[in-house]
Parts: sequence; C-alpha cells; structure tokens
Amino acid sequence: MLVISHPLARFKTLCIALAGVGAFQLLHWPLPFLFGPMSALLLAALAGVSLKGVGPVSDAARTILGVAIGASITPALLAQLPTMSITVALVPVFVLLTGWMGVPYFRRVCGFDPVTSYYSAMPGGLQDMVLFGKEAGGQTRTISLIQATRLLAFVTIAPFVLSHYYGLSLFNPVGAALSTMPRHELELMLLTAALGWWLGKKVGLFGAPILGPLILAAIASLSGQLHLRPPQEAVWFAQLFVGIGIGVHYSGVTIKELRNDILKGLGFVVLLALLSASFIATLTALGLGDPVSIFLAYAPAGQAEMAVFAIVVGADLGYVVAHHLVRIVLIIVGSPLAAGWLRRREAKVAPH
Repeated sequence: MLVISHPLARFKTLCIALAGVGAFQLLHWPLPFLFGPMSALLLAALAGVSLKGVGPVSDAARTILGVAIGASITPALLAQLPTMSITVALVPVFVLLTGWMGVPYFRRVCGFDPVTSYYSAMPGGLQDMVLFGKEAGGQTRTISLIQATRLLAFVTIAPFVLSHYYGLSLFNPVGAALSTMPRHELELMLLTAALGWWLGKKVGLFGAPILGPLILAAIASLSGQLHLRPPQEAVWFAQLFVGIGIGVHYSGVTIKELRNDILKGLGFVVLLALLSASFIATLTALGLGDPVSIFLAYAPAGQAEMAVFAIVVGADLGYVVAHHLVRIVLIIVGSPLAAGWLRRREAKVAPH
C-alpha cells in the first residue's frame, strides 16, 4: 500500500473525490456529489491508495445540513408532532430488536468478542460507535469496517428503492440557486451555522456540527426570521464531504479484511434490511405517515445521508430527522451502560 503524509493524502483524497463527481456528471448518474466521491474513494482504497479525511472541513459541511434541517422545523411541522408520536415511540423497539438480532450474529456466527459484537451491531453514528468500541476494548478496525459497510450499503440501497419502488426522481433540484436568495437569509444561515457549531462544541453536544446549527436554525425558523433552506451549491458541498466521509473509512483495507469483516458486515446488512423492511411495511400499512418519509426515517443509515435524500426527493425532512435523532440518542446514551455490562459479563465468564 502506498503511504503518504497527511496533507498530501488529504489533497489526493479530495482530488479523487472531485474526479468521482466529474465522472458521475459526465455519465448523467444521480447524486453525483454524494455517490461520485463515495464510489471513487472506495475504488481507490481497494487499489491500495492511502486516503485521509478532510477534518474540520467535513464538519463545516455538516453544518449546512444542520441549517437545512432546522429551517424545515416550522410551526406547521410542530402541529404534526402528535401524528408521528407512535412511529417515534417505536424507534426504541427497533433499536432493541437490532441488538437482539445483531449481537448474537456477530458473537456466534462471526466469532467476535462481545464488545466488538455490540458496537458492530448498533446502528449509531459511525465515529461514535468506533470511539465507544475503542474505549470499551473492542476491535476498532473491525467495528469501523462493519459500520462503514452498513452505511455504504444503505446509502446505496436507498436511492434504488426511492426511484424503483416509490417512483421518485433523484434528479430534483436540492435548493434554490445561490444567486436567487436574499442576502439577509444567507447571512442568517451563515450565522446559525457558525454560532451553532461553536456553541455545540462548547457545551459538549454530541453531533455538534449538525445539532448546534439545527437548534439555532429551528429557533430562527419558528420565530419567523428564517424562511429558506441553504442554496443548492451549499447542499452540493455538504454532499461532497458526506461522500468523502464514507469512502475514506475503507482506506488501507486488505484482502483478509474484505473476506472477513466486510463480508460479515454485508451478512448483517441483509438481516438489518429485513428488519427495517418489516417495520417500514407495517407502519406504512397502518397509515402512520407518508410512506417515503417512513422509509427514510427507518432506513438504518446516518442522519446526514438520509437528510440529503429527504431534501432531494422532497420528503418531510423534520419527520425523517426526528426519528434518526431519537435512534442515535438512544444508542449513544445506552452505549456506556452496555459497555459496562459487557465488561462485567466477560469478567464473570472468564476462566480464573
């Protein structure tokens, strides 16, 4: 594998990602700013190219999605909260069933230790699961590859389902052009993004790059100050770095890891897809929400990726993100408790 310094690796990563964008645009394939970087970086990683994430720039890009989500939280959306109470209340059931199914799969079928099994199975934020898994003594590389495989798989599956099953176009504009938007709205978006991110970090808010701007933008929207979502150029920028964030996790992957961790991760994806499909079909049949919004709300990928899809297809962005936030909060809050329980369990069963 080619090893290069971090600044050069970051520059090379960005160049490969932009080449992927260009290739997807030339081929007229959907979501070029998301799937172009993701695909190009995956191919580069498999070819042995050393890749590196772009650090704070990636977090800055996520603030755009935070503002977009916050701007979608309007008085009309708040009036809909009672109608989504049942589907939100079922998110903990979905999380419990995921663990009930996933941990035994990784423990008994794949032969992982309990900590690695737990953090591989939980559909939380990729970075959060890797960090918690490391602190609990799990195999971080394995957790990272399996979580990245889950994310990559569902980000790939979702557009196919949206276009072929729901009949939606993935070529819709993702927002108004920058040149058509009022200056005061743009300045307010920039302020909520920067200030929200800074305040979120100061108070230790998890997912600060998204949640901090989301909270401030929601306040601005509900108070009648913010009326628009970020321009399409900003959303493209966000998509680019979300795609990079997924692709770089495969950097340094070996044939052994492809055969073991990634194939085992794909096996879990099948199980998780069946569970998600059952929830989505049941909730849709009961008429508990818009079918597309339910699908995006219960797709076990990241909130940033599903927010992008909701923007593209015009789904209820607030509805979708509310469900993902509940899922991620539950997993993050429960992870330290689960780690402690797993350690105590291991201590009891370990030979003396």
